[in-house]
Amino acid sequence: MMGAIKSIRVVVAPLLAVAFMLIAWQVAVMMSGVSAYLLPTPWAIGQTMWANSDRLIGGAIQTAMAATLGFAVAAVMGILVGSMIAAVPFLRRSLYPLATILQMVPLIAVAPLLVIWLGFGLQTAIAAAAVVALFPVLAATIDGQVSVDPGLREFFMLHGASGWTRWRKLDLPASIPIIVTGLRIAAGLAVIGAIVGEFVSGYGGPNAPLGIVIMTAMREARTDLVFAAVALSAAVGFALFGAVSCIGWFLVHRWHASGVTFMEQIK
Repeated sequence: MMGAIKSIRVVVAPLLAVAFMLIAWQVAVMMSGVSAYLLPTPWAIGQTMWANSDRLIGGAIQTAMAATLGFAVAAVMGILVGSMIAAVPFLRRSLYPLATILQMVPLIAVAPLLVIWLGFGLQTAIAAAAVVALFPVLAATIDGQVSVDPGLREFFMLHGASGWTRWRKLDLPASIPIIVTGLRIAAGLAVIGAIVGEFVSGYGGPNAPLGIVIMTAMREARTDLVFAAVALSAAVGFALFGAVSCIGWFLVHRWHASGVTFMEQIK
């Protein structure tokens, strides 16, 4: 019973905060008389979202597809490459600093190169999402596996475990909490990367992604439509973040929240 009440509070509190902010926004705009071009009311944005629901939902599906696929690519590559770098000290000294430097390059500067290499369309948005989401997963995987208890490593070595066995039963499971944190960060960044990729490589038509909807609405001075598209892109980000958080909770709960000892879990 107490657990159910706690879960309800966790859900209700953010909803109440959002409702309060929307009401305050609506009242502030109405009382100040600010132009709708500069700041439309939440009610006007909701009406625009309803009137353009087909266009916005189609765009949200395209953006969600690009962000999800890009995140999946970043997750797989980040864990695999991060595991290899963590396992080889030379790679850790040489490639990890290089990856850190590459992360400092703004995505908006790299996106035109992706268009040149991959062309216009969904594939470039996927690549942009993967590029921006890769580093958090890579860094979390390396840090998690490097910080594994040396005593457990020695235990595996004494029993003649191969490198594959140690990675599968010790290094990867022990670093799950840190990797999940990196995946959560990457989930939000993947949506940002997808939108930026769509800015420079998107396509028009009835199924234009949210990035193109935002750019088109801005050129048409449709601030209400810009806000509606931005709100939907945030919803895509929340959905992806929530899915990753649920999967991460299951993994962390399985390995660290049960009453079974770690050594029994890896058998």
